[in-house]
Amino acid sequence: MKSFQMTGDLITILSKIHSPADVKKISEKELDELCDEIRKRIIETVAKNGGHLASNLGVVELTVSLHRVFDSPEDAIIFDVSHQCYTHKLLTGRYSDFSSLRKQGGISGFTRRLESPHDFFDNGHSSTSISQGLGLLTAWDKIEKEQRESGRNPKNRKVVAVIGDGALTGGLAYEALAHAGQLSKNLIVILNDNQMSISPNNGAISRYLSTLTMTGFYQRFRYFVDNLVDKIPNSKNHIGKFIYRIKRAVKGMFLSTNFFADLGFEYVGPLDGHNIKELEENLRRVRRLPKPVIVHVLTKKGKGYSPAENDPASFHGVGPFQISDGKMEKFD
Repeated sequence: MKSFQMTGDLITILSKIHSPADVKKISEKELDELCDEIRKRIIETVAKNGGHLASNLGVVELTVSLHRVFDSPEDAIIFDVSHQCYTHKLLTGRYSDFSSLRKQGGISGFTRRLESPHDFFDNGHSSTSISQGLGLLTAWDKIEKEQRESGRNPKNRKVVAVIGDGALTGGLAYEALAHAGQLSKNLIVILNDNQMSISPNNGAISRYLSTLTMTGFYQRFRYFVDNLVDKIPNSKNHIGKFIYRIKRAVKGMFLSTNFFADLGFEYVGPLDGHNIKELEENLRRVRRLPKPVIVHVLTKKGKGYSPAENDPASFHGVGPFQISDGKMEKFD
């Protein structure tokens, strides 16, 4: 881990980002520096104001990748519970106000519609993002149908629901997954798997997700084939169906059962949630798919700040603390 320094005047890249369009202009060489600056800004602010720390430090690269691939607010990015939206706020025009996080009259610690057009819902409860995304996508599909019937060109808008493995244990999430698979809407669900909610997860779902993380060989094979096919002119017209059958056969060998596939979702993953290049490459492919997709992403809570990495449960929601050692301030 890199040593932590107070941000102050050190920020050069993050302070220039006023919208997601600016995120797309960042060169690949600058992305690691941008993520470091985001983490420093979050740590510095939460150390003064309190807030949700470990979860936010874990989704920095994922959130940056989402805003580089998708076009918020034309595309909707919906965060479940939304307490992990700090990077999202910093990248959507709220950098200058970020020091007011969770203060009276300041910006909220959750997504808030009145605060920004990039926040589609006031989210503070778990397991709601998939049903919200499905409802939004259904409404947009109706609008696009009316636009086509009137001779206008509809926008190809995407809906992305970001849900953690902890929130995935809620029944509402499964109702929405089943409904989305039945409707076959092109909803994109990002499963942020850090193997924790507030404390470590237990039970059948946690064990099942752990088995999915062992399917890396199939994913490497799949993306090797996809990259190869992308280089062949008119490959989709000539050999697309053949390649699809090969991938299905290999998937059957290594993924004999997949809960998400059985619900009607294409399953992608597991991906390294701290590798922006890998995330971007896969998200760009996923964006083109006309069907519901689960993108399984592995992240580490507290990433980049050792006290939070070593004790993510204590740094889930915190009051003011000392940055140097992570000790919480005590009040009489």
